Amino acid sequence: MTDHDEAATVRPLTLAWVSRHLKAGERIVRTEALRGGITAEMRRLTIGTRDGRTRDLVLRSFVDPFYVEHAADWLNREAGALPLLAGTGVPAPELVAVDPTAAQCEHPSLLMTHLVGRTVLDDEAVETRIPLLARQLVAIHAMRPAERPREYVALTTADTVVVPKGADEAAWAAAIDVIRNPAPPYEGRFLHRDFQPGNVLFDVPPARPTGARITGVVDWAATSWGPSDLDVAHCSTNLALLHGPAWGLRFAEAYEEAGGMLAEAASERLYWQVRDGLACSEEVQQVTQPWREAGRTELTTRAVEERLDAYVTALMDTLG
Repeated sequence: MTDHDEAATVRPLTLAWVSRHLKAGERIVRTEALRGGITAEMRRLTIGTRDGRTRDLVLRSFVDPFYVEHAADWLNREAGALPLLAGTGVPAPELVAVDPTAAQCEHPSLLMTHLVGRTVLDDEAVETRIPLLARQLVAIHAMRPAERPREYVALTTADTVVVPKGADEAAWAAAIDVIRNPAPPYEGRFLHRDFQPGNVLFDVPPARPTGARITGVVDWAATSWGPSDLDVAHCSTNLALLHGPAWGLRFAEAYEEAGGMLAEAASERLYWQVRDGLACSEEVQQVTQPWREAGRTELTTRAVEERLDAYVTALMDTLG
């Protein structure tokens, strides 16, 4: 077995665990670290088959002590969600094995199939990708599993919001007042709960970026049951920070154009959109680091804070 780099090295107990879940005659021939994750280490494992071919698997391992505390819940939710997605038309990995409590591995881990494609975070052809993202999210929300995942959790409160330096204080004060109110009533849907460009894989023809198509949706560790507005708001926030506030506002429109249903009242839509925008204020640095590693070096923490301020202000102007 060869490593692509030192970060790709799989620890001995985990390596043995993976090997036990391979088919007869298969072996790991190569490992490669996958970049862009925040909570877990991700590796692509190339598997040599008996007939001389290869196939790829993906190993997710929670190593950071802060995230290990939540690993069992996240991995159990992902392990429960992936089989539900099989055969639905939602392009998701297939579950191979899971060790949520590190009973056999050095760290809590999940093994799944590898999907072709790549994340696309740059500005080129964003107007083409947004309708694709919207249609994909509508398909996810249309799922009606026999057993619902757990109810969504939203941890941000009016007291935990971090107002960026130099932000529009009046707009932020008004936005914070919005989430002091109880959550509006909603019709529950199957939620990805972290649906955003960093968790969607595309096939993009090199000579024709407008011909992009979605090949996969990954990271189902936060699967929940809740309002479709919450998933839409999360993707909207990420698009606003990646590409500018106008694209965040555009995504909600694209979702409805694709047949998705959002809250009827503007005040209710505002609640969910603002809640996610304000939640991002607490973790701008964590969000922006993988974007810079992926090549968006101009998205410094300060630059993204300024976009977040502009987006929250635009929400209050548009829906407030």
